[in-house]
Order: sequence, then C-alpha cells, then structure tokens
Amino acid sequence: MKKWWIFPAFFLLLTLAGCSHQPPPPPPPPPPSPAQYRELGQQGLNDGYYAAKNDVAMQRPPNVEAQDLFRNPPVPPEAAQAYRQSFRNGYNAYLHGAPAPPPPPPPNQ
Repeated sequence: MKKWWIFPAFFLLLTLAGCSHQPPPPPPPPPPSPAQYRELGQQGLNDGYYAAKNDVAMQRPPNVEAQDLFRNPPVPPEAAQAYRQSFRNGYNAYLHGAPAPPPPPPPNQ
C-alpha cells in the first residue's frame, strides 16, 4: 500500500514529457540587396580568376568544380548561385587569357 505515489509520479512524468516543445526556427536573413549581389558577383569573379591563376602556377589541372570556394561559397545561400556563376566566369577568364578583373571596392565601414 505504500506504492500509491507511483501513479501520480508516472502521470506527472507523462505530462512534463508532453510539454517539451522545440523553439521555433529563427527567421531567415533578408535577401541581399541588388548592390550586394553586384559586390558578391565581383568577389566571385576575383576569387575565380585568382583560383585559376593559382591552379596554373601549382601545375594542377584546371577544374573549377574542385575549388573549395566554388563548392562552399562564402556568401548567403540566396546569393550562392550568382557567386558560383561569377566564380566560373573569372576562372574561365584567366584560362582564356583575359586581363585581371578590377579589385573589389573597399568594404563599407
């Protein structure tokens, strides 16, 4: 008769287990502005150009798909495709003898 506390304890555990809610996910970041897209595109162009230059200097076979910055762009997910396209353009520009792209503008302080 001293086990009367088992049912209330079990009920309490079930009640508490049912109250565990996952916190809502944070809201997604706002998409980049058109000016930021241009900056990210310019960054991708420069990164691709100098990645190809480095591959040639190191005597590696040219392969844009093998570049870490191409596979994992350092930009927000919304701008990843634009960065990759610019990276590919810069990579191919170096391989086809185009002049170096202009340096990126200084970051806004």
